[in-house]
Amino acid sequence: MKAIMVVGTTSHAGKSLLTTAICRILSRRGWRVAPFKGQNMALNAYVTASGGEMGYAQAVQAWAAGVAPWVEMNPILLKPQGDMTSQVIIKGRAVGKVSASDYYEEYFELGWKAIEECLQHLATEFDLLICEGAGSPAEINLKHRDLTNMRVAKYLNAPTILVVDIDRGGAFAHVVGTLELLEPDERALIKGVVINKFRGQRSILEPGIKWLEERTGIPVVGVIPYLEEVFPAEDSLDLLERKPHKHQAELNIAVIRLPRIANFTDFDPLESEPTVSVKYLSPKQDLGHPDAVIIPGTKTTISDLIALQKSGMAEAIQHYAASGGTVLGICGGFQMLGQMIADPEGLEGQSGRFQALNLLPIRTVITGQKIARQRQVSSNFPQIGLPVNGFEIHQGRSRIEQQGIDSQAYHPLFDDVNLGLVDSGQSVWGTYLHGLFDNGPWRRAWLNRLRQQRGLKSLPTGVANYREQREQILDSLATEIEKHLDIAPFLP
Repeated sequence: MKAIMVVGTTSHAGKSLLTTAICRILSRRGWRVAPFKGQNMALNAYVTASGGEMGYAQAVQAWAAGVAPWVEMNPILLKPQGDMTSQVIIKGRAVGKVSASDYYEEYFELGWKAIEECLQHLATEFDLLICEGAGSPAEINLKHRDLTNMRVAKYLNAPTILVVDIDRGGAFAHVVGTLELLEPDERALIKGVVINKFRGQRSILEPGIKWLEERTGIPVVGVIPYLEEVFPAEDSLDLLERKPHKHQAELNIAVIRLPRIANFTDFDPLESEPTVSVKYLSPKQDLGHPDAVIIPGTKTTISDLIALQKSGMAEAIQHYAASGGTVLGICGGFQMLGQMIADPEGLEGQSGRFQALNLLPIRTVITGQKIARQRQVSSNFPQIGLPVNGFEIHQGRSRIEQQGIDSQAYHPLFDDVNLGLVDSGQSVWGTYLHGLFDNGPWRRAWLNRLRQQRGLKSLPTGVANYREQREQILDSLATEIEKHLDIAPFLP
């Protein structure tokens, strides 16, 4: 199996970015490549055409490689639930819930077997695998049970790139320290260092590069400048670094940064709109007066609903909606907009019935069977007949409460009534569909309703879907990184 491994000195060093860029660089050169990450802990997920879950970052990497996302590219996905437990997804299917202390005892052997099987399958389909590690490969308390860093590199005998984030400081210590903590056979696989997020003049950095190469005997194969591309992140750490202010922004949209926010990649297309400013608000912050409020998906709907209620944000959203403000709930956020959420089996950790925001006439029951599937539907609002593609990932089943409800007050958002509702005033929206804003004409039609309320001129709706813009982002990312990276020594 021919492969290149990318590991980092820390989390957030730029492994995903570099892996993505290498996938696109080599794909453009004619290689049939595929990404791979043995184990990923993330709440940003994607559903493949076969209905399997995988990390969203690996889906983006697959698109960068010019191939369809497969669950084999991310055999193990852990989705934290907030009570020191995670849902375990192996080869696309949820297989259980486990505590951090019990995970490796219960799933190490099963997980490694899945990794081996997936690697062997991918090796029959692709020329080269671009593999990404997780966190740091030198966590000495975890190395003996690490499923995704140097264990994979050794299994594949893959030449490995070590990435370091110089923007945070301490880069040289991070590199030297990481190498010191690797076993000799692991260290021997590190064939190059990439310094990422560099600001300033390369000439000032040169003495440090020379010292590092002499000290370690490993060449620095790339110095990547700090890039401002909007790029899908794996975890909510990225939200803390996003800059919401745009000088040309005409609309302000607030996304509630729930404690267990999931699939916030749903909002990348909104952030790509030049006239839209997206701000992520903690439940403890003041809601203010945005043009729209979005309650996103979450891994733990009930506990995040309680967090909104305890912080006062739930009441603020109710008042905002009552005053005519636009509220949109996606997946768990959709469930929160309803009348009640029940978890009779305590699947999310708390059994019982919980009062929700009472903005839409739905009642939800959390069930053990997860729905994960891609969808192609047609919209009823804000414009009838628009084709909409997306995917569902949820364990709740929601039903519309008919009793005492004006049948003319709420309408199906799509031609599948189970996928969402909107009130007759088109102020409160709720849907199970992730990837909604990826659909360019639908996104623009929804934004134009907000613009009309502000007395702003409507934007053209005949725009491409976000995937075309994503392709441009991936191309520009690869072009920029290719200028600063010597990938030749790692190719077979």
